[in-house]
Amino acid sequence: MLDISKITEKIPKIGKYLRQEASANSQKLERGRTILQEAQKQQQNLIKKYYDWHQDLNFKTAIPVEPLDTCLNINCNSHDHSVFATDGSQIVPSHHEIAYCYLINIGRVILHYGKILHPLLESIPEVYYHPEDLNISRKWGIKTEEWLCYQRLILENQNLAQISCNWVDNLNNSTGHFLSIVDGPLTYWFLEGLSEEVHDLILEPIQEAWDKLKFFNIPLIGYVSSSSSIEGINFLRLHNCIFDNPDCVNNCNNFLKRQTPCQIIEPLKDITLWGEILKPGQRGPLWKSTANILKSYKKKQHIYFCYINIGSEIARIEFPEWVAENSRLLNQALEIVFSQVNKGFGYPIALSEAHNQAVIHGRDRRHFFSMLERQMVQSGIRNVKTSYKETRKRNSIA
Repeated sequence: MLDISKITEKIPKIGKYLRQEASANSQKLERGRTILQEAQKQQQNLIKKYYDWHQDLNFKTAIPVEPLDTCLNINCNSHDHSVFATDGSQIVPSHHEIAYCYLINIGRVILHYGKILHPLLESIPEVYYHPEDLNISRKWGIKTEEWLCYQRLILENQNLAQISCNWVDNLNNSTGHFLSIVDGPLTYWFLEGLSEEVHDLILEPIQEAWDKLKFFNIPLIGYVSSSSSIEGINFLRLHNCIFDNPDCVNNCNNFLKRQTPCQIIEPLKDITLWGEILKPGQRGPLWKSTANILKSYKKKQHIYFCYINIGSEIARIEFPEWVAENSRLLNQALEIVFSQVNKGFGYPIALSEAHNQAVIHGRDRRHFFSMLERQMVQSGIRNVKTSYKETRKRNSIA
């Protein structure tokens, strides 16, 4: 239990610190706008500098594929269209429960607009209890709880491709207006520290799902709310570099933990800078990510992104290369995303509904283990019960 009376005295100190940070960020934001304008004038030289020296940089930057001052209006989607979305939730395994297993629940949603068609609102649960499911990740030093998150990611993408492609295939029309959308990035940074074998196990089924979407011309979008990315800000570091060449390895070794000269506007985030530039309903330039994990992606599945001012926030929109290179698909996707955000009052309504289908409440968890307990008793298993620790946590004695 949190003792509010004991934390009350700490709140003013936090408020003072946040005010100081806001003042400092305001100054850095103004400086960032100036740097962006200067960088735009020498954009091609900075891109060339990146490709010449990227192996010696100690930071990751995205590469702009449009002018840095790009601010394009997103048209309102007026066509009949369908939106496909998935989201996932899970019950993590616990040795304190009556059985060591985990459950992944995938919410699946299809919403139609301009047509009198029933939506799809459903969830598909999967239970994993075989030793090979529970222990497969241990040989790579990956915890079971972490592994099930990767499995959830695979299932989300596979289910998204399934409902999207089946619908379009049954329509026999791959030139209509469609959108497949997931919550979160398509650049899986969190896999970078894992082995190539693990990359293949996770990324191959996901990219097979993306290939199916590509075959049916269904644009794929990863919607990132409150992004903390600084890939765009990092590109400006090439402009801020005080040396003739951005050779971080040799030029900046003596800075150690101190801020290097090119970091003059950190900790400014991309969404903060573009929030000052983009008007509601506008998108900024397209960027090509250079994250290390993308070396494990198929060529046409490399990730591009842009920032959109949706009114309530600056959203980061990620999509594969095959969407970025097709202006019709890209514009169609961005128009539908913007429409979804307006319908969802600040967040895509299809993703909200997919989350509602996927979420596992406390009562659902209790019901699941209650069903499992009855089945175990009926099967003749004796001493079916939770650990004393779990029992005491649920029922306080004091």
